[in-house]
Amino acid sequence: MKQKFRWMLLPLLVLSISFSYAQEKTVSGTVTDQSNLPLPGVSVVEVGTTNGTQTDFDGNYSISVEQGGQLRFSYIGQKTVTRSVGAGSVINVEMEEDAQALEEVVVTGYTSQRRSDITGSIVEVDSDKLSQIIAPSVDQALQGNVSGLTVSATSGTPGSTANIRIRGISSITAGNEPLYVIDGVPVSNGNVGASGAYSSLSSLAGLDNNNIKSITVLKDASATAQYGARGSNGVILITTKRGRVGETVFEVNSSYGFQRDAITGPVPLTAANRLELTAEAYFNDGLAATKQEAINDLLASDFADWDAAGRPEARWDEAVRNDAASVQQHSISASGGGEDHTFFASLGYMNQEGTVVGPSFERISGAVNFSKDLTSNLTFSSNNSASHSLQNAFLETSAYFESPRSAKFFLSPLNLPYNADGSYNLFGGSLPNPLYLMDNNIYENRLTRILSNNSLNWQLTDNLSYGTVFNVDYQGYNYRNYSNRNYGYGEPTSGDAEQFDRTNVFYVFQNFFDYKLELSDNHIFDFKVLQEYQSNRRYFLGGSGQNFADDGLYNLDNVGTPNSVSSSFTDFYIASYMGLAKYSAFDGKYVLDLSYRREGNSRFSQTNRWGNFWSVGAAWNIFKEDFLANSNVVNNLKLRGSYGVTGNANIDLNLYQSLFGFDADYGGEGAQFVDTFGNQDLSWETSNTLDVGVDFALFNNVVSGSVAYFSRTSKDLLLNVPLSQTTGFASQYQNIGELTNKGVEVDLNFNIVDTEDVQFSLGGNFATVENEVTELPLDPNGVERTITTTTTRIETGHPVREWYMPTWAGVNPETGAEEWYVNGVDGETTANFNDAEAVFQGSNAVPTFTAGLNFNFKYKNFFINANGYYAGGHKIYEGWHLYLNQSNAYPILAYNGYTSLLDRWQQPGDIARNGAFTTGATPWQRNSKYLYDGDFIRLRALTVGFDLPRSATDRIGINSMRFFVRGNNLLTWVKDDNLLFDPEVDVDSQGGDVTPGETGLETPPARTIAVGVNLSF
Repeated sequence: MKQKFRWMLLPLLVLSISFSYAQEKTVSGTVTDQSNLPLPGVSVVEVGTTNGTQTDFDGNYSISVEQGGQLRFSYIGQKTVTRSVGAGSVINVEMEEDAQALEEVVVTGYTSQRRSDITGSIVEVDSDKLSQIIAPSVDQALQGNVSGLTVSATSGTPGSTANIRIRGISSITAGNEPLYVIDGVPVSNGNVGASGAYSSLSSLAGLDNNNIKSITVLKDASATAQYGARGSNGVILITTKRGRVGETVFEVNSSYGFQRDAITGPVPLTAANRLELTAEAYFNDGLAATKQEAINDLLASDFADWDAAGRPEARWDEAVRNDAASVQQHSISASGGGEDHTFFASLGYMNQEGTVVGPSFERISGAVNFSKDLTSNLTFSSNNSASHSLQNAFLETSAYFESPRSAKFFLSPLNLPYNADGSYNLFGGSLPNPLYLMDNNIYENRLTRILSNNSLNWQLTDNLSYGTVFNVDYQGYNYRNYSNRNYGYGEPTSGDAEQFDRTNVFYVFQNFFDYKLELSDNHIFDFKVLQEYQSNRRYFLGGSGQNFADDGLYNLDNVGTPNSVSSSFTDFYIASYMGLAKYSAFDGKYVLDLSYRREGNSRFSQTNRWGNFWSVGAAWNIFKEDFLANSNVVNNLKLRGSYGVTGNANIDLNLYQSLFGFDADYGGEGAQFVDTFGNQDLSWETSNTLDVGVDFALFNNVVSGSVAYFSRTSKDLLLNVPLSQTTGFASQYQNIGELTNKGVEVDLNFNIVDTEDVQFSLGGNFATVENEVTELPLDPNGVERTITTTTTRIETGHPVREWYMPTWAGVNPETGAEEWYVNGVDGETTANFNDAEAVFQGSNAVPTFTAGLNFNFKYKNFFINANGYYAGGHKIYEGWHLYLNQSNAYPILAYNGYTSLLDRWQQPGDIARNGAFTTGATPWQRNSKYLYDGDFIRLRALTVGFDLPRSATDRIGINSMRFFVRGNNLLTWVKDDNLLFDPEVDVDSQGGDVTPGETGLETPPARTIAVGVNLSF
């Protein structure tokens, strides 16, 4: 009986022992690095479970775990360590540095990669370089820092947009702007201004530059194909700052400075110059027997009041100048985190005045970014920023006589800005005094932008994770214009006003899986599948009116005569499915990555809505081969290459549909009319891009850089093709045409001196690009349909919009007449402009060669940083020469020309640039005389500063303090002496409001000098 009882107790005893062994126990310890310093934020997870924790600020941890289990310790830059849980309750761990994990990680789109694994052309610009340019829009800081990237500002007016081209022109009419991505999510950027006549307003100006950690520019197909149709023109990735585990750190950045125009620009004629040239024109036209007789006649008539007053000079260029145009930036931020969370918060303010009276830009912004481990394997992140911008804009995209910028070109120097008592001189005529108008009219652009990017990441297993992202980009825009009722263009209507409100809302949803498969240490696969949906909605409401009863009234509910009211709604949608795969073999010696994206866009019909875009890239890290393992010369050597197909759908909405319009008025009643022709076959424009390159670092990283060659062919161009008039329509968008871009890009950096007290480095880049149209549509007779304007032509075998016009032969020294080559090249000349043949002039407005140079020097706590930029191989056309820079009636009788006109023919034998002056109003004669070499060099940034020594910061209890003096656009060299305007002209039409490549009357870039301080505590 006892024996039987003992056998009955045996299972219970085993169960009891098993239960005791599986009991949880508390294990604690300290985690340190290889220098025995505590590591905060180390992830401590019980293997095979969701049970986990993190080390605190002192590297300590405590976790309840089953005895016999395993704890995994992981930390960025350290090798993962696994320890078994035994009978003891203390497990201390010393982590070991992981050289491979410490390698620089670069954001490459939807993923981040080690730099050695990258197979494409990618350039990262960090916050230090971005901060060297003082501007509301951070994209302007990319100029000179990224090979193959050109920046052309639409205007130097604070807050205006900048047009960026990456590797040339990829499309003729479907848009060439890159895609902007903020924290992994595509967003909308560009000009939000409602009126093309006024200063543009960049939506990117709503971001505080101090909150940006880095900008990464993706240039080749292996990097951009993952963005499908939006990646054909390159991708600009903006990564904002985030918190990190540790004590809360506060940073204060503040600067204050002053600005002037970067160049003087054309100098206007004085009243004395005007008298001289007008008299000369009278004499040349036979209206006076001698020049002196003409002068006497003018002093007795048009110039009599000026002469009697002592011959004062108006100098409108000085009158409208804002000599104390200030610019200031201030921000404060806090960042930190605990064991399961991180945060970053900031508040910023910027105020920038224009270099002429009137325009300004003001922004207040804030950001809150945080992440929280909801459980040991579920993390929530949210990046949020908001800003409100106010731009006091003004008319500047054409010859607007109200504009203070154009005053020096159009207002007569005989009309003084102020009366003797200091009041405004309200002279009559069609050219009003802009100083009065700037004080009494309203030109405002307001933008409220809110970006909210929210994500959940669920670590399902050690190798598999799931993520979901929801992003909202809200842009609330308001435009208000008021012309006073007492003087200027509003006087005839007793004042007029207009106001527009536009709301843009962009939603992006993403869902993705990441899977890592390690067959062994020598064969590692990374996979990502992603689904993305983007919704874009725009609401518009606007109205205008006139006839105000009193001063001080400027809202539309006060107008006596409402003129118009309009409202609209537009939307479009993008849906995508994407797969990424990367294979890394033998510790990253060999890398292969693949991407495939299927994308649908509501701009196309259902039968052509979906497109397929893909890329393949490979890299060979030669420096990891055994034969270079112990090299004292080669530190890095990588051969890379990629090929892929991207797309372009950047055209207006609903072009594929045959639509009726309903905004017509027929006898006071609403009417319907045929509006668009439509094209159901309309589909994607595609770009096929080949990219090969080599990255290298030599002599212990003293010399490093990369060399790349690219070739991009854009096919099935979305062209607006002329139609037969029998269709009732002038043109139709079709997929036809082809162009190519080829070039070489070189990036070099020389780390010349790197000691404890002295650091000195030089860096630079240069790039070439050759653009050529290779196919255009044919007319019914099989003849190529070229696209010709008064100054450009699109034709196969030539660059897009190559300059095309008669060639100027100079001024005939005997007659003083302007002459042109009959055949457009050389030989016979003619004084009859209509007899001169138009020919190609050898280039377009886009630089074919660009270069940047960076200089960095530091001695102990003193430092100097400089950045320069060069662009060349292109030509620029002077847009307003008929009225301002020709020897005719316009610059001396109607408006006011430049002093360059003083170089003119006066008598036989004179060798002069300008012909004999005349009182006649000649017609437009666009020719190569006003086509200039666009080559220029600009000192973009120069910073001189001092870092407070560590001994001083320790005494006052702060982490760091930096004082600096910074200058932007301090020096500009222009190759062509006849190019009087700023050489950075717009290469985009701004929706048809300006002519690409032509100088206009917009504000040039500003020369800025500012002092500042950066403080961390």
